[in-house]
Amino acid sequence: MKKILIPTLLTLATAPVLTAQVAITSVPFLQIEPDSRGAGMGNTGVAMADNASATFWNPAGLAFQDGTQLSVTHANWLPNFNANLFYDFVAGKTTIDGIGTIAGTITYFNLGEQTRTDETGNELGTFRSYEMAATASYGVKLTETFALGTGLRFIYSRLVPKGVDVGGQTAQNGTSVALDIGGLYRSKPMELFGKRSIISAGFNLSNLGPGIQYTDDAQADALPTVLRAGWAYEMALDPDGYNTLTLSNDFSKIMARRDTANNVMGVVEALYNSWDSFYKYDPISQEYVKVPLAEQIMVGVGAEYWYDKKFALRTGYFYESPNNGDRQFVTFGAGLRYNKFGVDFSYIYTLTEDSPLANTMRFSVLLDFN
Repeated sequence: MKKILIPTLLTLATAPVLTAQVAITSVPFLQIEPDSRGAGMGNTGVAMADNASATFWNPAGLAFQDGTQLSVTHANWLPNFNANLFYDFVAGKTTIDGIGTIAGTITYFNLGEQTRTDETGNELGTFRSYEMAATASYGVKLTETFALGTGLRFIYSRLVPKGVDVGGQTAQNGTSVALDIGGLYRSKPMELFGKRSIISAGFNLSNLGPGIQYTDDAQADALPTVLRAGWAYEMALDPDGYNTLTLSNDFSKIMARRDTANNVMGVVEALYNSWDSFYKYDPISQEYVKVPLAEQIMVGVGAEYWYDKKFALRTGYFYESPNNGDRQFVTFGAGLRYNKFGVDFSYIYTLTEDSPLANTMRFSVLLDFN
């Protein structure tokens, strides 16, 4: 009987966003931060969300934006493995007077070329694996300082060729849909500590939807539902506002759980049951390790300096508990703006040994038609 042997490469491809909780979910590429600005600020952005990439960070941020913008991001994924993996993200947004701001995005994650074999290891050819998603988002102001936003996402995952036998099951391409719900408060400019300041706070519950299925088995894998909340503080460093500094802080958590029978919970059930400790299996100690709620929270902090809104420097720090994924890294970034054109860059410096995220870089290009 023929079968597909998915190489270790597929696991490595998703490793940067796999945690003890995410390991029970599918399509983890949906958690990859798409724009170089937020990635350069410690993976923060839920309270900023002030460009077309708000479709990922917080769709409510679209409501505070005007005009039309196009953004494109590219990243070679896991460059240290030289595995021809890459991530692309295209986003566009425009404002409709009296209605709000709408946006659309396309995400593509290339997982490279795989080798198909039979039970005895004989090669049967090669195939390519990839995943993609298309999102439509909308944000509208309810008051001058508070907005709500939502997004609807179609997800497609092709890990193996459709119709082949995988351990007695018939492989198929996975599809699903997901919903995002976000809220954002952004103050009017005010004097704080003698500086012109703006304070923002927001939340986003993303990827709410049914599981995704890869075989003819009735069991589906859960989507990576993420709850993200955070704040941002922007202040002018001089009276004319040529020099500005923004500080940001995000907290995020995977809202996924298995029940006592080791089955993945439904999305609504998981929202209620994701606030306590859970046990994960540690392959090194070969024991189950308790992960309390505090260790399930991922934390990012960031800072951004702008000169005359033309040149930016960024840095940040991201932390995830060693018992829950162990991603720990420092980020750096820079940005340039000239007329309608902009470019951003980010770089990850990992703090753990042999991290698959080491030396990951993102490049984003923006066209602003305001």
